[in-house]
Amino acid sequence: MSAALRELARAALAEDIGPGDITTAACLPDNPPGRARIFAKQALTVSGLEIAGAVFAERGCVLRAVAADGEQLLPGEELARVEGPVQGLLIAERVALNFLMRLSGIATHTRAVVAAAAGRIRIVDTRKTTPLHRALEKAAVRHGGGHNHRFALYDGVMIKDNHIAAAGGIRPAVRAVRAAVHHLVRVEVEVEDLDQLEEALSCGVEVLLLDNMDDDTIAEAVRRVAGRAITEASGNMNPRRIAALAAREHRPDLISVGGLIHQARWVDLSMRMLQ
Repeated sequence: MSAALRELARAALAEDIGPGDITTAACLPDNPPGRARIFAKQALTVSGLEIAGAVFAERGCVLRAVAADGEQLLPGEELARVEGPVQGLLIAERVALNFLMRLSGIATHTRAVVAAAAGRIRIVDTRKTTPLHRALEKAAVRHGGGHNHRFALYDGVMIKDNHIAAAGGIRPAVRAVRAAVHHLVRVEVEVEDLDQLEEALSCGVEVLLLDNMDDDTIAEAVRRVAGRAITEASGNMNPRRIAALAAREHRPDLISVGGLIHQARWVDLSMRMLQ
């Protein structure tokens, strides 16, 4: 377990506990050992077991996974069992479940979006993530069968519309990046129309982000690229539209979907104490 996970678990618990859990301390002053089960209340894809385990560990409890991250469960099926001091179980319960419900929600939503692509287009996430939760959320995308785009600003070049505007155009922006980065680094450029597409292609970029184009324009862009660069479509993507794009002859290699994370709904989980 990484130090970052332990720190996040500790901070999340501190927010919830404050000076102390007055209910648990009053009800169970002797703090006997206890056991509990965590189970699904709906069909879902599991994610978040490691951070949930870190939360319980901060209160002296042990989480033993019954399912694995990425596994699909039906209502009533168990994710995990936890054991330890009963005060610890009760104090950690809500924080641990919040992480599991949020992250499993992302994995569950991602799986539905990936299914729409029918294996013909790779579905990737974006940097539209909750601050400080990015690693967990991007892991949840992987657990749902999706793929990760660049993790942060430091591990990939993407020349976006504001870079282009500030640099004075696509060509000067690409020229400046080529001069600054290692020759093995791929350069991705965001284009909004077919004229920009042609300009970016003439610069020899390796990846083209087809931003907010309609389906016919995306298909025409892919046809023109003709395999000379990786094509990535983005903007207002949903499962129905992705399925339609996947069925076309000229379809993008990737579709990036910020909504894998920011439009995912929490799933419903519960923890019950065992006798």
